[in-house]
Amino acid sequence: MGGTMTAESVEHRRHWPVPPVDGYTVDDLFTLPDLPPHTELIDGSLIIVSPQRNFHADVIDLLVSGLRQSVPKKYRVKREMTVVLDRRNGPEPDVSVVLADAVRGPDQTSYRAQDVVLAIEVVSPDSESRDRTTKPYKYGTAGILHFWRVERDGSGRNPLIHAYELDPLTRSYVHMGMHRDRIKVDKPYTIDIDLTAIDEL
Repeated sequence: MGGTMTAESVEHRRHWPVPPVDGYTVDDLFTLPDLPPHTELIDGSLIIVSPQRNFHADVIDLLVSGLRQSVPKKYRVKREMTVVLDRRNGPEPDVSVVLADAVRGPDQTSYRAQDVVLAIEVVSPDSESRDRTTKPYKYGTAGILHFWRVERDGSGRNPLIHAYELDPLTRSYVHMGMHRDRIKVDKPYTIDIDLTAIDEL
C-alpha cells in the first residue's frame, strides 16, 4: 500500500502540460487552465512571475493614478494587461496606455501592439534582464512608440524612470531622459507626476 496515492494527493498535483516542440502560442496563454496570474509568453515560453514586492505595487499605483490625471479622451490607462505582439509573444507590461477605441468591455483579456502607445515595465530582481533588453526590443519591433523602464533609485524607495521613444526607421528605442523626483513629458501626451509621492503610499 506504501506506493499508492490517495485521490486527494493526486488532485493537488499540478499537471503542467509538456510544451509543444515549437513553443506555446498566444492562444495557449489564454486557454491553458490553471496558469498563475500574470503569466507572460516570451518567445513561446511561459514566464511565471514571482510575487510582487511593495515597491513594484506602489510604483504601479503611483503611475496609473498620475497618468490618468491628464489622460486625453482618446487614450485609456491599463494595469497588468497582456499585449499580443505576435503569435509567440504576449508580455504583460505593468502599465499601458492604450487607444480608447481598443477597449471592448469588461471581459477583455488583451490588447494588440498597435493599440498601445506607452508600455511601462517596473524592474524587479527576477525580471531585470527581460525588462532591460528582451521586452524593449520586442515592444520596439512591434511598433510601440513609447517605453518607460522604472527602477529603484539606489537603495531607497523612490522610482527612477528611463523614458524611451521609438525611432521609426530602426524600430529601436532612443533614450529621451532620466526622471528622478518628477516625470514631466509631453509625449505620448502631457504628463506630470510627482515621483516623491510614493512615500505617501
